[in-house]
Amino acid sequence: MILFIVSEIMLFFSLFWAFFHNSLSFAVELGGCWVPRGVEALDYKAVPLLNTALLLGSGMLVTWAHYGIIRGWRVVGLRALGGGVALGLLFTCLQGFEYYVASFTITDSVYGSVFYLMTGAHGLHVIIGSVFLTVCWFRLLYYQFRDDDPVGFELAAWYWHFVDVVWLFLYIFVYCWGS
Repeated sequence: MILFIVSEIMLFFSLFWAFFHNSLSFAVELGGCWVPRGVEALDYKAVPLLNTALLLGSGMLVTWAHYGIIRGWRVVGLRALGGGVALGLLFTCLQGFEYYVASFTITDSVYGSVFYLMTGAHGLHVIIGSVFLTVCWFRLLYYQFRDDDPVGFELAAWYWHFVDVVWLFLYIFVYCWGS
């Protein structure tokens, strides 16, 4: 799992490299500024801020579920994990809404391309993480985790926290600084 997460870090590193290369170069083709002329960036205090709160809350619930599982508090683990998955799915729905209301598309200069590639890759990882955590919820429901060694859940939690950290970087650099 560590090697898989490292490979995912490399993927997002390359995406951030593309973002910083384009946003710091001030190419004439972009109008000499970032965000390019004719493109209206999304308000970082609206849906992206809510999404940040949702993912951070989800990460806290997943951590709480882990604590419940290793303590043998199965019901606490089920409730916290279910809440974490629900917040992750709500994040995905709000991200889709954000795409729907955005005034730019993937074909609107390099800004649209980099924005949708980065947030889309992250959204895909949120969906995968939600599926991973949902499988863990069912495994917990059917008593398939041992209190002293819930390895499958811990790997899912590592992945979910990786997704959280990537979102924080996306929010800070792409939404706040980039707009």
